[in-house]
Amino acid sequence: MKKIVTEKVQKMKTSELIQKLNLRVFNSNQISDAEITGGYTSDLLSDVMGNAAPGQAWLTLQTHKNVAAIASLKDLSAIVLVNNNTPENDMLEAAENEGIAVLGSQLPAFELSAAIYNALQV
Repeated sequence: MKKIVTEKVQKMKTSELIQKLNLRVFNSNQISDAEITGGYTSDLLSDVMGNAAPGQAWLTLQTHKNVAAIASLKDLSAIVLVNNNTPENDMLEAAENEGIAVLGSQLPAFELSAAIYNALQV
């Protein structure tokens, strides 16, 4: 697969992304000034493990605790649930223990991916 070269992106604080895209916050005590350097959209955990990069926001509809474990392993800045999904209690607890923000949006993955991409363009 050929890697697509994109325009130069800027880093954005988690709190800025929340405000800019009107994201729901599920664990407000974990919202920090972590920098988001991009996004990765996938519902396949092994795909995220193999391809997501540190600092990215992970967009998914998965709501179980293994999502928090993968996000921690990959040093992702945030987990963003799409389609009005809400985290299961064990996922939220695991994310809080790892210091990872869990956010949500009513948008489907395609639209939210585009919105995050556009928000990060210089």
